This record gives sequence, C-alpha cells and structure tokens, in this order.
Amino acid sequence: MTPTTPSAAAGPAAGRTAVVGEDGLGRCPWAVGHPLNLHYHDTEWGLAVHGEQALFERISLEAFQAGLSWLTILAKRPAFRAAFADFDPGAVAAFTDDDVERLMADTAIVRNRAKIEAARTNARAALALRDHGGLDALIWSHLPGETPAPRTAEEVPTSTAASRALAADLRTRGFRFVGPTTAYALMEAIGLVDTHLTGCHRRGSSGVHAAR
Repeated sequence: MTPTTPSAAAGPAAGRTAVVGEDGLGRCPWAVGHPLNLHYHDTEWGLAVHGEQALFERISLEAFQAGLSWLTILAKRPAFRAAFADFDPGAVAAFTDDDVERLMADTAIVRNRAKIEAARTNARAALALRDHGGLDALIWSHLPGETPAPRTAEEVPTSTAASRALAADLRTRGFRFVGPTTAYALMEAIGLVDTHLTGCHRRGSSGVHAAR
C-alpha cells in the first residue's frame, strides 16, 4: 500500500507502539524521524479544522500527496500556498489554463497535471457547495460516532465505511482525487477521527473524541 497519511506511512514502524522521546513524551512512530514531521504531529495533525479555505487546503494537499511521502508535501507546503493563492477557493476556481501551465513549470511544487487540474475543479466544487451548507458542513456531517484506538501503527485503518461515505459524497459533488483512502487521511488530519496511538501524548488533543 502506498502511504497516504503520516500514520499509514508506517513502513518499518509497523507493529511499533508510541515512541518515547528525550522529552519523555510518547509519539506516533512516524513523527520522530524528521523535525517537520515532529512539528506537524505536535502542533497540527489531528486537531479539529473548520472553515472553507482551511479544509480546501487540506483536501488539496492530501490529493497532491497521493503516491508520495507526506514529508514531501510538508516540505513544499509554503510553495504550494504561494502557488495556489493560499488555497483561497475563489482564487483557485478562477485559474485559467495559462495558470495550469504556470504551475506545471513551478519546480517548487508537485508538478502533476491531473492533480493541479483537480485542485481547480475542487475549488469550483467548493464554491458550488456554498448554496448547500458549505464544504465545512458537508465534511463534518461525516463525523463518525467513535474513533479507532490503535496501539500500534499497523492497527491504524487506511479506509473505513465512514471514509468511503465521505469520498462518495465529495465525488457526487464534483470533487476529484478523493478516494476512500485519501478521504480517511483527510479525516485523520482534521480531527474527524483520532488515530494518534494510545501511548501518544497527543491522543485526544482534538477534543472531538474522548481520549481512550
């Protein structure tokens, strides 16, 4: 399976429980190998995210990550924000074919035509949702009643019935590059589910699900 989320990118970490660092804090194994991963894990990943622009950014970055490491995306995130107008859906929706070519020439981002065009398509889909409750309401309507409680990296799901439903809902609304695995990565990133390992000090940090 190609890693699509930090937790799914277990690799040699599969089967490992939370790793205790020099600061005495337990963390998910994927977080301890690089400073960017560590900062993202400790300050952002799994916290509840709301708002059209913030959610559009997360959808876009998860789509660009498909087939690549999450660390690659984190390293390029400032460049992505510059290239995609801080992921303002209105601005991205107005991108022309010339803008697509400009982005294809931008070596600071992931130059994948299908993903770039999907970002524009998804921006337009997000705008269309404004007359139907908005992107925030659609995504958070898929909040599951419970969250996994993985002890090891290999116990973290890569997709669930809830992510399949979210992916189907987004695709029905015109979104692209939002399969069940990518949808689950999104759910993890924005706090719809909590897949911090049970020994991780960040478990329960979103406040959405009770820590257990």
